[in-house]
Amino acid sequence: MYKVKITPRTFHFQHPAGTSRGIYTERKSWMLEMTDDELPGRVGTGECAPLPQLSCDDTPEYEKTLRAICDRFEHEGVINYPMMRPYPSMLFGLETALLNLQRGSDILFDNAFSRGEVGMTINGLVWMGSQEEMLRRIEEKIGQGFHCIKLKIGAIEFEKELDMVRGIRDRFSRSELELRVDANGAFKYEEALYKLELLAQYAIHSIEQPIKANQWGNMAELCRESPLPIALDEELIGINMPEMKANVLNIIKPAYIVLKPSLHGGMHGVREWVEIANEQGIGSWITSALESNVGLNAIAQLAADIYGTDNTMAQGLGTGQLFTDNIPMNLEIRGEKLWKVEK
Repeated sequence: MYKVKITPRTFHFQHPAGTSRGIYTERKSWMLEMTDDELPGRVGTGECAPLPQLSCDDTPEYEKTLRAICDRFEHEGVINYPMMRPYPSMLFGLETALLNLQRGSDILFDNAFSRGEVGMTINGLVWMGSQEEMLRRIEEKIGQGFHCIKLKIGAIEFEKELDMVRGIRDRFSRSELELRVDANGAFKYEEALYKLELLAQYAIHSIEQPIKANQWGNMAELCRESPLPIALDEELIGINMPEMKANVLNIIKPAYIVLKPSLHGGMHGVREWVEIANEQGIGSWITSALESNVGLNAIAQLAADIYGTDNTMAQGLGTGQLFTDNIPMNLEIRGEKLWKVEK
């Protein structure tokens, strides 16, 4: 018989993490500890980490709902995926804890990355800040060996952000450095295409979510007209049924989708998104959503399982050093790759 213990935990950022939706200084998660009478001595750990005011299952009654879901899991003994579709962060925590318990180790998927034989290519993430702060962080990431950098934009004047991009391209060619930008919906629709055209001059790989979600017609038009490839992120939140997933991708026709298990349906939902996107010729990659190392470990192994360990598309998995009080895990960034190392 399964038993699940829930423990709230707050993690603290080493530096304020700025996005166009605000600045994060701390991150709240609910840690699951799962046991099974038939597996004495084992404990499976998972992390439920909704993003405030963004996750579709972020509610004032989050812990009460999570407890009810865990009670149902204890009673039924299996994850009820149809029932869990509206609760992606809770589902991801349950999936992780169950895999951890069943495997008896933190190797959730058996692949070359999980065994520590190869590293996963990741992007270097540069948070929003002043122009000086962002330039310093960019220099740091390049010095660390990253060949793909993702810039959070939309918090300072667009002209200053454009100056930064221009300065980067003056020093590093497209073949030397891949640039991604993430607007988190910061652009107004009326000005978005003009800004995309300006950014496109500097060989940007893609831009995530240029305008706010739930404007399918406007986003579809931008995807048609933009010289810069567009990736969907927030647009996918709350779209949980397979037919709706196929529908939104068919209407908007983005170049890419960016997937976070805590936001986009847990491990099960992410696999579903990737399969549907592949059928429509849409690219994808996986990122963490500011989870602790417990969540990051699961997301990294999932990415390796879905895309293979020889995939060269940089994944968004460089968040393990964000917190002053992260949970120790055998993950290590070497250059531009994330590795699992021996304990």
